[in-house]
Amino acid sequence: MAEVKELRCVIGDCRFALDEVRYTCPAHGEAGTLDILYDYAALRAALDRDALAASRVNNCWRYKALLPLAPESIVPPLHVGWTPLYESPRIAQRLGLRRVWVKDDGANPTGSLKDRASALVLSRALEQGLRTVATASTGNAAAALAGLGASLPAVEIVIFVPAAAPPAKIAQLLVYGAAVLLIEGSYDEAFDLCLRTCAAQGWYSRNTGVNPFTTEGKKTVALEIAEQLNWRAPDVVAVSVGDGSIISGIYKGFSDLLELGWIETMPRLLGVQAEGSAVLAKAFGAGLAAGEIQREAASTIADSIAAELPRDRAKALRAVRRTGGQFITVSDAAIRAAIPEFAQLSGVFAEPAAAAAYAGARQAAHDGILTSADELCIVSTGNGLKDVARARESVAGGIRVAAEAAAVNAALGSAGLL
Repeated sequence: MAEVKELRCVIGDCRFALDEVRYTCPAHGEAGTLDILYDYAALRAALDRDALAASRVNNCWRYKALLPLAPESIVPPLHVGWTPLYESPRIAQRLGLRRVWVKDDGANPTGSLKDRASALVLSRALEQGLRTVATASTGNAAAALAGLGASLPAVEIVIFVPAAAPPAKIAQLLVYGAAVLLIEGSYDEAFDLCLRTCAAQGWYSRNTGVNPFTTEGKKTVALEIAEQLNWRAPDVVAVSVGDGSIISGIYKGFSDLLELGWIETMPRLLGVQAEGSAVLAKAFGAGLAAGEIQREAASTIADSIAAELPRDRAKALRAVRRTGGQFITVSDAAIRAAIPEFAQLSGVFAEPAAAAAYAGARQAAHDGILTSADELCIVSTGNGLKDVARARESVAGGIRVAAEAAAVNAALGSAGLL
């Protein structure tokens, strides 16, 4: 187990022991999210990065020594993490960049990067003797918790999800057997209801941002990217942003590696938001602090990044500012167009929120934020099968052909394939 030095409030620099607080800073409330910080000198002395390859553990638990869990902790048996990192020369050519990689986290067990956070939160719950774990979600975090929870018979899962979430995501929850509350309201309303219920019932909340272990789970994607690139960071990492927890986790992972001396530089972080849910992009552009951010109505086809008041706002703003990065916004039309373009250039089928990262990278290249000297990693956070309806809207309907060879040949000729 990585020796935890302290929990530190992102806003007020308040410091706590690991078990002193469960969620956010008591002095700064929900906005005062916590960093889990380690004794990095002890880790440098005890760990050898090259030994990881020899461990033959090809999932996120290869980094257990860099996580706040005891070595003997129970972990979900599903294969979370060590997802593919594909080089994509066609995207590099299209965007005019030196090199591009796609980190395909849609390959996780329930189809999204959020499996990483759920795996760590469930292990932490079991360490603490807590048997009921709940979360609010637009779908992916809920599916991650429900699926990984189903692999641990001792755990009960309760889900708060907006009733308007994509049907495929709701179906996942029901198939996994979680107790599913379809909230007639927004994600933010579901989030608040989940927190209140967990407090009243003594359940453990996995809610994004509020639970600091979610950041530690999500940071493993950065650890993998660095290792898969032979222990170096790309120049830029592009990722879609809603609540801000994933970009915060990516920052934390690379930051930990830099503290350990395992990489030499931090990547610039490109946070991509939908125009209809762009609270963080606006705050970044206006130079606002996290405490100055106000709730705004959110509306976008990319449901996974729809957030009226981003819960990990302080960490997300810090991540982009400290790395010399940028927030960028893209329209729903650009996101819709990005789904097939990204798939056809990389072979990775992304849900709208994940495709938004490609749309943002494309816009950043057009605006000169990315240059021909840059090496870029696009993090694809969720599988396109999560929202087939939106994918279907983004493509033409195919060619109807009579069941005879002459008709097939005519159709192929019209399509320029003969």
